[in-house]
Amino acid sequence: MATILKDKRAVLLKLKEPSRVTTVVPTARVIKHKDALLTAVPHRPDETRVLRQLGFKGIPDPLKTHYDFPLAGGKFNPFEAQVETANFFSMNNRCFCTNSMGLGKTVSALYAYDYMRNAQLVTRALIVCPLSTMERTWADEIFKTFPYLDATVVYGTRAKRLKLLEQKTDLYIINTDGIKIIEEALLKRPDINLIIVDEVAMFRTGGTQRWKTMNNILNKQPIQRRVWALTGAPCPNDPTDAWAQCRLITPGNTDVPKYFGAFRDMVMKQVSQFKWVPKHNAMETVRRLMQPAIRFSLDDCVDLPPQIILNRDSEMTPEQTKAYKDMLSKLSMEYDGGQVLAVNEAVKAQKLVQIACGVAYGKDGQEIVLPNKPRMDVLKELIEESEGKVLVFVPLTAVLLHVAEELSKQWSVGVIHGGTSKHERDTIFSGFQTASDPHIIVANPGTMSHGLTLTAGTTIVWFAPIYSNDIYEQACARVRRPGQTKTTVIAHIAASEIERQIYKRLATKQKMQGILLNLMKEAEID
Repeated sequence: MATILKDKRAVLLKLKEPSRVTTVVPTARVIKHKDALLTAVPHRPDETRVLRQLGFKGIPDPLKTHYDFPLAGGKFNPFEAQVETANFFSMNNRCFCTNSMGLGKTVSALYAYDYMRNAQLVTRALIVCPLSTMERTWADEIFKTFPYLDATVVYGTRAKRLKLLEQKTDLYIINTDGIKIIEEALLKRPDINLIIVDEVAMFRTGGTQRWKTMNNILNKQPIQRRVWALTGAPCPNDPTDAWAQCRLITPGNTDVPKYFGAFRDMVMKQVSQFKWVPKHNAMETVRRLMQPAIRFSLDDCVDLPPQIILNRDSEMTPEQTKAYKDMLSKLSMEYDGGQVLAVNEAVKAQKLVQIACGVAYGKDGQEIVLPNKPRMDVLKELIEESEGKVLVFVPLTAVLLHVAEELSKQWSVGVIHGGTSKHERDTIFSGFQTASDPHIIVANPGTMSHGLTLTAGTTIVWFAPIYSNDIYEQACARVRRPGQTKTTVIAHIAASEIERQIYKRLATKQKMQGILLNLMKEAEID
């Protein structure tokens, strides 16, 4: 029988043969307690796993027993799904978390790290994540929920990244394609003994340089590290997407075939010389092989708010950066000349948003579409993460058509803008709501009328913000109406500070007036 001493964080066992435990648990000690010899074992995940394997089934999970969860975002108690997910991470050295977008995979992993750090089972962690989530998701969550932890965003030139990695901090955050730069440096860092791989589905193609680099880091280096992999959509394209992820995160799982062809034969069937389709039980097979894993869907969580807000960062292309700086310089001169006023501020602010979105204007007013691949990549990431259908709001028609064209290469897309006829709109809305296609509607938010019901959608992505609280509120309400049975997600994409400020005011229903003027004043002070 086991006794838990909470103040000592220990398990006491009364054993006839203590060597049964002490020989396999190096941290176990035989102590004298009230004239009896007892075996004391630290109540931590590693020791608990071994004791359970020895047959001691009644030992509770250490994290749930001892960890005081800080308030998420400094304000909210964690959801039950977040507690269970954090506990799952702590009990598994290598595992997958496939919780739905919006369920707090980020904070769950950080809760687990914080506990494991306090339990002295991990020291420092490396977070590998998409560029869009480095600052707005990971760094922000650490700052708000864990202000006592230090985090370093490892980004910039090669020399800068390596210098940032040399700084001793609790958590390092690096973008997915930045890991090649620090690969050799990690060999010299046994103190980084936990790696959190966010959006692990980005490694779904085995044999790529990205996959090989991560495989070298996780499985070829002599340092033993815990690895927690996060993704809301492990198989965004086909069931075969799971193979490379399994080989990367849990290479010791002998149920997963060593070679891709064998895995493909398990989940796909060939219907012609070049065409393969998923078997009827393909996803059940994937779930069986992608273990250990935990998954909560939005439908599983009754304690969630009705709508979740996500913020994702994007970079600008060189063309966008140049146009943005030129416009900012022009607006600064107009501000100095007293030409930026409250009455025309919105029009001038939108010029910056338009460039960040992917449009500039020539001298005669013609629209010039700028390359915006980083922003498109972030949009595709969000669509892949979504559990259900998606509404994408794009304020500019020129960019809207470009976005729709790009997305239609991968998904079925309906397009709604000022030039779309009523008949076309009705067909698109009906198909979205009652049929399988379209999977995505790309729309100008001003065209989404009051009373329109699109509850088949669970995610709304704002490709760029608008300067109208009313249109924003009405557009977001299309999926949050009677008949909606799921928690919905609102995602904001931003590449500039003015966009972030607009989104912040939209989300809190504040007036838009003064955003550009404040930015101009701050620039003047700087």
